[in-house]
Amino acid sequence: MSGPAVGLWLHRPRAFEDVLADMVPWLETFCEPVEIEAGGGLALRVRDASPLGLRDFDPGNAGGFFLSEDECLPAEDEDYSAFSTPPVKGLIVSAGCSGRENHLLLGHLALAMARRLGSPVDFDGVLGYPVPRDDTGDGTDLARARALVASLPGKVAEVSYDTGGAGRWFRHVGDVEFLAAWLRHPDFHLVT
Repeated sequence: MSGPAVGLWLHRPRAFEDVLADMVPWLETFCEPVEIEAGGGLALRVRDASPLGLRDFDPGNAGGFFLSEDECLPAEDEDYSAFSTPPVKGLIVSAGCSGRENHLLLGHLALAMARRLGSPVDFDGVLGYPVPRDDTGDGTDLARARALVASLPGKVAEVSYDTGGAGRWFRHVGDVEFLAAWLRHPDFHLVT
């Protein structure tokens, strides 16, 4: 079973090998093992969550995490007009399994990586919106999700994309200030 994932956007060209050369020594200070997989991605387990800002958190119950290239970014069907510079490369930070501990650790890991890379975070969905998305709703869920996002500090954008059925939908992309606030919000802990 795979778990949650978020994207990190890079706004200047950078080889994935260079990203790994920067990330691996830093990750090895609080993760073990940190291994490059056969496909070129990175696999890791967090052994000490305190460098991520989680003081009283035992990562022993969490699964493994992964860092890989996002081969689909940038995409022709996505609207990047909310950004002064569109992304030129994407990374994916993912958890190997779901659950509260994995969501929380993934969020803090992504926040630390986004800070190091100076990148926005692609939440790969609409925060606060029920999943799976049901197009038969009256708009209440979407209004509630937008109000939630608007209540948090930082910058967040709605990035629209083609749904494949001649429609459009969007996902949230936010800065590190927004992600830090989302991680502290009580609704974040409802994610499982």
